[in-house]
Amino acid sequence: MPQVRDAGGDAAPVARHVAIIMDGNGRWAKKRFMPRVFGHKRGVEAVRAAVRAAGDLGLEALTLYAFSSENWKRPAEEISDLMGLLRTFIRSDIDEIDRNGVRLKIIGDYRALAPDLVELIDAALARTAGNTRLTLAIALNYGSQQEIARAAARAAAKGEITPETIAAELDTADLPPLDLLIRTSGEVRLSNFLLWQAAYAEMVFTPVLWPDFTPEHLREALDQFAERERRFGGR
Repeated sequence: MPQVRDAGGDAAPVARHVAIIMDGNGRWAKKRFMPRVFGHKRGVEAVRAAVRAAGDLGLEALTLYAFSSENWKRPAEEISDLMGLLRTFIRSDIDEIDRNGVRLKIIGDYRALAPDLVELIDAALARTAGNTRLTLAIALNYGSQQEIARAAARAAAKGEITPETIAAELDTADLPPLDLLIRTSGEVRLSNFLLWQAAYAEMVFTPVLWPDFTPEHLREALDQFAERERRFGGR
């Protein structure tokens, strides 16, 4: 893992891959006596700011938990609003994403979404496939337990099952190891997100609701990461 020297001359870890559980859109809207969709719309603005900041901060990968496999339990109107916002985001932001050298990646079973949305996603993936400045991985219809089960089944079909062969079949196999996982809104749980990848990741839980999360909050989380001693089970 890349390292820099701190003021005392000791090596400080530098995060390559950061993941965020973007939580609190609904509570943000409720505090303002507004429908939940307004919180989701404001959350999209926070996504834009985070992606721009991630590239400037030198991250190699940013993974965002956008829609879980459990989110289908939400009211149909809210699901429709979320999918509509995703369509709008892709259409309105793909030019900037591509221009800034960001490669778009999807983890999860996004092909279960509406056909027109799948078509939009496929076009965005193809357009940005050669970009190398930052990988933006968006988790759509994603559940980590399901991902691990799929990876184990594929590993078994090829031969021996080991941690290494399972890891090679995960949706994130082409990304750097997960260094830092951030969850907003004050909740302290992983919610079936990157369970395998987070085995030795550092974690930051912040009370900030996602629509209020700014690039400065991201920098603060990276500063916390740099202050930690990563032992990976050693002493």
